[in-house]
Amino acid sequence: MRFTLGLALLALAGAASAADKEKLSPADLVGAYKIVAGEHEGKPEPKDRLKGDTALFTKDTITVTDAARKKAYVATYKLDSSKSPAAITMTSTFPKEGVAKGLIKKEGNTLTLIYALPGGATPTDFKTKEKQNLFVMKRLKK
Repeated sequence: MRFTLGLALLALAGAASAADKEKLSPADLVGAYKIVAGEHEGKPEPKDRLKGDTALFTKDTITVTDAARKKAYVATYKLDSSKSPAAITMTSTFPKEGVAKGLIKKEGNTLTLIYALPGGATPTDFKTKEKQNLFVMKRLKK
């Protein structure tokens, strides 16, 4: 019995320390990313629609540019790393003002962001539903 309880406690401790290591901070996001895939309301975005789109993350802003390097979206953001995956709240300033809530995760050089559009429910996982967008980004080399 003690052995089983000890194994259970070790497993829980290991899970807790792994979760602590996975906490995402704004510094973890800083950099330029190529948008490689997207999903809108459960359907994949056409590849040609995303071709050349990039996202630049600073410690507090996201700027998305299209293939012509024109700004397509600009927002400030805040992370809530107490949740797993991390919650993100984006306050857009361009092309129009608004607030979007979602989730964000980073795995190696891949960043995945899902968020609700106006009137949509805040996502609880990385599969889009009605009025939700998801983007997968790969970090660009410096």
